[in-house]
Amino acid sequence: MLKSREEKTKELLTVTDTKIEVWGREEFKNELKETAYRDKSIKTIWAKVIPQTGKLQSQAADTKLSNVSHKILVRYGAGKDITQDMHFKVRGNRFDIKYILNPYYADEWLEIFCEEIIE
Repeated sequence: MLKSREEKTKELLTVTDTKIEVWGREEFKNELKETAYRDKSIKTIWAKVIPQTGKLQSQAADTKLSNVSHKILVRYGAGKDITQDMHFKVRGNRFDIKYILNPYYADEWLEIFCEEIIE
């Protein structure tokens, strides 16, 4: 059975349960009057963070490298200005954007695929 637009919107509103910060690059002049960039918090939006894949690799000298990818669902209106050069912060963890999907070009929500960066 097909859902109406109102039913889909209501369903998506109940799905977004995590507050995330959107971060981008801000241009500024440094002490040498050169153009430089720094991270800046742009806005805070509601989203759903869904773990996708995880991989653990053993490296030399008993070190481990982990690679965890996530899918972040946001409402289209809240996330339509998000670009691939931005990143998210969720509860202190950084998520770099790999790519952004607008499913079926329906303009209802965005699926943003990210990689968790462990600092």
